[in-house]
Amino acid sequence: MRPKHVVVLVAAIAAMPFLQGGGISEGAGGRLKIAFYSDRDRKKDIYIMNADGSGQARLTNTPDFDGVPAFSPDGSKIAFVSNRDDNWEIYVMNADGSGQTRLTHDSAFDFNPTVSPDGSKIAFEATRDGNREIYVMNADGSGQSNLTNDAAFDGYPAFSPDGSKIAFMSDRDGNAQIYVLNVNGTGVTRLTNNTADDYQPAFSPDGSKIAFESNRDGNSEIYVMNADGSGQTRLTDNSAVDNAPVFSPDGSKIAFDSTRDGNSEIYIMNADGTGQTRLTNNAAFDSGPSFPLRQKR
Repeated sequence: MRPKHVVVLVAAIAAMPFLQGGGISEGAGGRLKIAFYSDRDRKKDIYIMNADGSGQARLTNTPDFDGVPAFSPDGSKIAFVSNRDDNWEIYVMNADGSGQTRLTHDSAFDFNPTVSPDGSKIAFEATRDGNREIYVMNADGSGQSNLTNDAAFDGYPAFSPDGSKIAFMSDRDGNAQIYVLNVNGTGVTRLTNNTADDYQPAFSPDGSKIAFESNRDGNSEIYVMNADGSGQTRLTDNSAVDNAPVFSPDGSKIAFDSTRDGNSEIYIMNADGTGQTRLTNNAAFDSGPSFPLRQKR
């Protein structure tokens, strides 16, 4: 089992939530932003760019791994993973790269953060109980608790837009599939059921759809389904690895990464799979796109 960039992993902010208004992620002129991580400067750092691929700029600059960014709903903050303190931990920073602050402090691997729609919580995965589990904490790092408490690999958490549920991947029934649970850890429900592996769920902004990655057709492709698991449809179709889908704030686009041009780059497409367009173009590894949930109007 694999996921490419997660295998690479293992493979204080004030007690205010992330939600602070203002849509900083859009920058001057109201341009929507995408956060991602790249090794173009010979080490993995967090970058930001406009949603059309222009204006690419580095936000972190350490000799260690900084990656897997996750915007706060309004785009004012970015949660991310770093091993700068000799262990994989969750950090947060302002959307301009300032104010980098460590949120978790333990000897396990903490990674794959995602921020709740109201900005008050961060879900993430951790190995602190001996295997990968889904945890949740307050946005200031307090109140960390295990939601899944299962002997399986549980990872890739993604909040629903109303904050009531978390979609995630688990191999508890034999292979990696998409599940959903209530934010208090109850009501675990399986959404996909096939012999191939399904990973990396991401809700649409209206909560009606979930994009995900699957290798059910022989290689990793982007799929979409209704939030109840019905209507599973393939969106990408090539011999490369396509993964890490995320919806734009208005739900009209899906950003993802792909190796179709020989190395991992960030792409964007319409939510129906049409209009697939490359946003980054260099010899480096570019991966893990993230949009804010809301777009300033």
